[in-house]
Amino acid sequence: MRTCWIFFISLCILSYGFTSAAPPSAKAEPASIPYAGTPFVQNYSKITYQGGNQNWALSCGTDGQLYIANNDGLLIFDGQHWQLAHMPRNVVVRSVAVDEKGRVYTGGFGEFGFWERDRYGQLAYHSLSKQLGEQDKLHDEIWKIYVDRDQVLFQSFSSIYTYRQGKLHVVKTKSPFLFLFQAQGRYLIEVIAEGLFEFKQDKLIKLVDKEAYRDSRILSVLPFQDSSLLIGTAQQGLFVLTHHQLSPWNNDANEALKRFQLNNGLQILGSYYAFGTILNGVYLVDRKGQLIQHVNKGNGLQNNTVLSLQRDQSENLWVGLDNGIDRIEVNSPIYYYDDRAGTLGTVYTSKIFQEKLYIGTNQGLYVSRWPTKSNLFDFQLIEGSQGQVWDLSVIGNQLLCGHNNGTFTLKGDKIQWLSTITGGYILTPNQTNGKQLLQGTYTGLVLFRFQDSQWRLDQKIANFNEPVQYLQQIGSGKLWVSGYKGLYWLQLSHDGYRVAQQKQYTEKEGLPNSPYVNVFDLAGRTVFATDSGFYLYDEIADRFHAYEQLNERLGTFSNANRIVPVGDGRYWFIRKGHLALVAFGEGGKASIDSTQFGVLSNRMISYYENVSRLTPDLSLISLDDGFALYRKQKQLRPNVLGKPLIQKVEDIADSAAVLLAFNGATNLGLKARQNNLRITFSLPYYTANVVLFQYLLEGNAKNWSVWSDITQKEFTNLPSGEYVFKVRALINGQMTSVNRFSFEIYPPWYNSKWAWFAYVLIVLLILLVLRNTYRYKLQKHRDEVRQKMLMAQEERLKQEAIENEQRLVKLKNSQLEKELASKNRELANSAMNIVYKNELLNNVHDELLQLKDGEGRKLSGDQLKKISKIIDDARSDERDWNLFEESFNEAHENFFKKLKINYPELVPNDLKLCAYLRMNMSSKEIASLLNITTRGVEIRRYRLRKKLNLEHDRNLTEFLLEI
Repeated sequence: MRTCWIFFISLCILSYGFTSAAPPSAKAEPASIPYAGTPFVQNYSKITYQGGNQNWALSCGTDGQLYIANNDGLLIFDGQHWQLAHMPRNVVVRSVAVDEKGRVYTGGFGEFGFWERDRYGQLAYHSLSKQLGEQDKLHDEIWKIYVDRDQVLFQSFSSIYTYRQGKLHVVKTKSPFLFLFQAQGRYLIEVIAEGLFEFKQDKLIKLVDKEAYRDSRILSVLPFQDSSLLIGTAQQGLFVLTHHQLSPWNNDANEALKRFQLNNGLQILGSYYAFGTILNGVYLVDRKGQLIQHVNKGNGLQNNTVLSLQRDQSENLWVGLDNGIDRIEVNSPIYYYDDRAGTLGTVYTSKIFQEKLYIGTNQGLYVSRWPTKSNLFDFQLIEGSQGQVWDLSVIGNQLLCGHNNGTFTLKGDKIQWLSTITGGYILTPNQTNGKQLLQGTYTGLVLFRFQDSQWRLDQKIANFNEPVQYLQQIGSGKLWVSGYKGLYWLQLSHDGYRVAQQKQYTEKEGLPNSPYVNVFDLAGRTVFATDSGFYLYDEIADRFHAYEQLNERLGTFSNANRIVPVGDGRYWFIRKGHLALVAFGEGGKASIDSTQFGVLSNRMISYYENVSRLTPDLSLISLDDGFALYRKQKQLRPNVLGKPLIQKVEDIADSAAVLLAFNGATNLGLKARQNNLRITFSLPYYTANVVLFQYLLEGNAKNWSVWSDITQKEFTNLPSGEYVFKVRALINGQMTSVNRFSFEIYPPWYNSKWAWFAYVLIVLLILLVLRNTYRYKLQKHRDEVRQKMLMAQEERLKQEAIENEQRLVKLKNSQLEKELASKNRELANSAMNIVYKNELLNNVHDELLQLKDGEGRKLSGDQLKKISKIIDDARSDERDWNLFEESFNEAHENFFKKLKINYPELVPNDLKLCAYLRMNMSSKEIASLLNITTRGVEIRRYRLRKKLNLEHDRNLTEFLLEI
């Protein structure tokens, strides 16, 4: 029977996603939830967190991180990064709780235990269910886990397991349990067949019979007034348990909770209760039972089935859904009216008048009751107001509306047109006449007069027809007006019905070239807004100059295009879709709050942005798709933010190496090669605004980095040494304290102390070796020098001997040259003698031929022949030639032998010719020596050239001289 009960309950929970989460033990400070508008809801889909659809429980750690029991495992979220850890066998995680030391307890089907971080900071799972004996073994789901000082309670439908001092204690009953709850320091649990019990000292004490809550299921137990408890049931709504008496608690949400099936509950902000339902999201109720807010899929949630609720350290409400996770900013000063359907259109202005909220849009004038009930508005279009509404002003007891078609006032729920002059941009009381209103329109200025208890159109001011969007009176009928056609100074006539003087101001008077120049009153001073900053007017010089003091204080909002006063020295500054609330204090100090309005950036229509002050503490911010309501509140407590977390330190040179994770250590020693690091950090503060970080690595840099939303930093090629990494965060203008961790990069082995000791020893050894080597080389050098000196002396003696020998050779050569010259002269003389002898013989021969006897007759032939023969024998006598040849060879190194060896074809006559040519004799002389004609010499020269194979351009004499 018991098994059937457990099976039945499990089917109910799996089909409905039926669970709840207990709030942290710490009490939150009392706060108020705005009753108008819907809080901001931030959605985290399964695509974002990369896990399963269903999220069964949530828990917030002391460091601010969130832990979620998800279908796929344990989800961890630190505000910037998601992490998923899997249970053994990929069990679905149904419950989660975190203790003060950061140990995370989880439970699922047939398994429960805890997660701790190992030496590297990585989550490691340790099973506790393995300690159970066979009779106590877990066969169902762990649905609830509570950490209570020195003990941890795990609850399933069949048992309660108490973990104390490392041991498990088991409590069972005959009937199955439903859920265990913790409230007012007590533990309560429903035994399904019997009623509500208190679990105390491992025993069950009955409190209420089952019939008292009409056989429904108890799904929430929360602290109530005094020591009472607020009991939430699935179908019968809410009850109050005082002592042992259970009584219904009538409240605005009770019927809805019955109808849409309450599933869990959570106390928030000290005096409010959040109830999650199966069918219609989350209901927020105060202690008086008033329904404050209702958030469902229609106004922000991803899903209407709420499986779990939890609050974080900033009192955000976290909702674990059947499909996704949502964060509801119930503690935010900004609430919203979402008009994605386009019912209202784009909002331009708003006012509260006679307990009604009026909204002027591009579609007309809308009205809703005020204050609203819960976050529900019932806007209705006022008939006849269709068209563009520019301005709403409450003057006395009348609401005046500046419209595209003119200006009208309200009479009940009807409109009454006061003027058909189009485009009522701005309406303000006339300072020179308390019974007049001054209005800027599309075509100039208009006057209204108070007459017969109501405002009536007086007349249009003459002599000025330019559009007036902004208007500032400076007394005595003087006006500054501006619109999309520029800035003008106007002087009205004494009666105020016409413009007596006017001047348009442009760049010539010192203004920047800006698409707009808007005029406003700032703390009693007229300032001019441009996209180059604020300007002031110098009346004496009739010129404009930059308002440097204000621009410096405003920073990026110095080029705001609109200023809206709030009161108490506070102003809204609007800069092209960005919003800041600026408070001016003593000495002109400016406190600028823009970060908490970052969620509204670029959601306003450019150049027509508007913030309307509805009450001293409430402002309505016009948006493209509805509006936002900002309620003034105290700033967050400084300790809410905490420190940023240093999540991981990785060696980026080794993608698989995680050195440190999740604040695993404050000091770290790294090897020399591990000097390329990536440090990941985060701030567990959950907001739609951007969280900015600033870091400093002491030992590597002297100054903090610029503020950035990047959550990791890489450092490459860090030298060895000690470092301290510091990080801090900035959110909503508030800076966190600094978190830090130290690490040291050890020097490489060649730069260690032992290495330096070895280096010293090596240097000493080297010096010793160098000393001995130097001595050895010195001695060797001395020996070498001595040897060189001896060798040099020997060489010098040898050189002197050679020189002496050369002198002797030179003398011999000189003598030989003289002898050669003498022989050459002798040869020449001999040759010339031969030539002379031959010429003489020739002359004698010729004379003989001419000789005649006494009778005048020539000598006879026989006589001549004998004489000629004697002469020819004398000319051809070889003895002269042989003597010449012998002398020639002695003088010219066997010249003829060389010729005969090299040119064997040469004949004796050729040799003679060569010798005569070498002696540089003329052809005539040679002809005489050879006893031939000069022509014969030329012929022999030609034949000799051929035998010597000389080229035609080669000189024969030079050739013979070279032999």
